[in-house]
Amino acid sequence: MRLLIVAVGLRVPDWAQTAWDDYAKRFPHELKVELKAVKTETRGSKTLEALYAAERGRIEAAIPKGTRIVVLDERGSNLTTMALAGRLTDWQLGGGDVALVIGGPDGLDPAFKQAAHERIRLSDLTLPHAFARVLLIEQLYRAWSINANHPYHRE
Repeated sequence: MRLLIVAVGLRVPDWAQTAWDDYAKRFPHELKVELKAVKTETRGSKTLEALYAAERGRIEAAIPKGTRIVVLDERGSNLTTMALAGRLTDWQLGGGDVALVIGGPDGLDPAFKQAAHERIRLSDLTLPHAFARVLLIEQLYRAWSINANHPYHRE
């Protein structure tokens, strides 16, 4: 199975890239984690709908057909870490790849969010984009470690 993280925004601070790289290398070969960063649409005088459409096109181009789409959304389902571990198990048993999508500065196109298979939230707090990437991969690693009975997670 492959977890594909699709994130709007090409650049993140060095600390975020270092943290991402550290967690990404911890995953076992049977659970590949891949990041596909897509270009943020240039703001300016464009309408919000035009920004959403441009970024949605890039996001959809980055996701292979047949992939389960899970969007990160402030109004998505709240999950505990244990519940995320359960979702990860379900995704693995489902047999297909999963794309987790992080929107840009204005979020994601509402129709894209509505069409997604699932909508989850990382926090009640507003997070910087780079931090959201790091938090997501850390929580996915923690979920894997719970399922694998690895001692990383403690309760």
